[in-house]
Amino acid sequence: MGTAAFVSGATGFIAQHIIKQLLEKGYSVVGSVRNESKGETLKKNFATDKFSYEIVEDLETVGAFDTALKKHPEVTIFLHTASPVTFDVEDNEKDIILPAINGTVNVLKAIKATAPQVNKVVITSSVASQRTFSNPSALVSEDTWNDITYEQAKSDSVAAYYGSKTFAEKAAIEFVKNEEPHFTISTVHPVFVFGPQAFDSEAKGELNVTNTFISGLLKLKEGSDASVPTNSGTFIDVRDVAAAHLIEIEKPSNGLRVLVKNVDFNSQSLLNIINKNFPELGLIKGDPEAPVDKKRITDAKSRAYLGVNYIDIEKSVVDTVKQYVAANKLG
Repeated sequence: MGTAAFVSGATGFIAQHIIKQLLEKGYSVVGSVRNESKGETLKKNFATDKFSYEIVEDLETVGAFDTALKKHPEVTIFLHTASPVTFDVEDNEKDIILPAINGTVNVLKAIKATAPQVNKVVITSSVASQRTFSNPSALVSEDTWNDITYEQAKSDSVAAYYGSKTFAEKAAIEFVKNEEPHFTISTVHPVFVFGPQAFDSEAKGELNVTNTFISGLLKLKEGSDASVPTNSGTFIDVRDVAAAHLIEIEKPSNGLRVLVKNVDFNSQSLLNIINKNFPELGLIKGDPEAPVDKKRITDAKSRAYLGVNYIDIEKSVVDTVKQYVAANKLG
């Protein structure tokens, strides 16, 4: 294919799968990382001269991406995946909200100023910017927006995450409206993302936030007084999220805020899958007949646009657990 893509936040869970799929399709990829150690680990894992990295220490620094982009005039596509996904912070505004907004705006400014050859920007957003904060049971779709206020977003780390995705997306839309850049912008909005890490070595220790819904269940040993957590939501596999980004690169979405979702889950339904496929782990059974609540979320427009069959939840959970158990020598 001979096209080059830049992926910000290249060490991220979703980002590594995006890079893997880009390389498989013949793209050259430049990834931004925070330090040389992380960059060298990625180079070793991807093991191809079609992947290189640039160090961008802080997304919020004005001009942070200018130098990196100037060095790569071959890049025509930019995928912005870098944004905080953490809930253990000291300052919700400083550690979650502002990095998301400023990082997005800095990327767009840098592309406009230094990379006239870039014609497509894809931003990894979240269903968080489509879910109504004031009414959690309201129907969620490609056309809905989170109504969270800035003050509400500062109140706790979960609200801050919801706000960060909402405000960063709105900042991107505002940028396009005011600056009329030479590139188009599209967004991908995943729900809870499960699935294996891009490389087995990345599955050691703590996983990304959403996969801890699965890894946490592996501690619930039979005979203990452990109870099944109350986590619930809607799932999508990380490989499908990455594939959605590639589709957005290759065909116009015409402003569709692409919502990637599969089926609903709760901790019990995940536990049922693990017990069925890994009885040797000896986990508690919980209440195997417990129902899964249906979430009010529709992705009809996105499914029609993407035209793909998603990886089912059993395969996603099995692949995740198999990798995690092997990497951490469990069982």
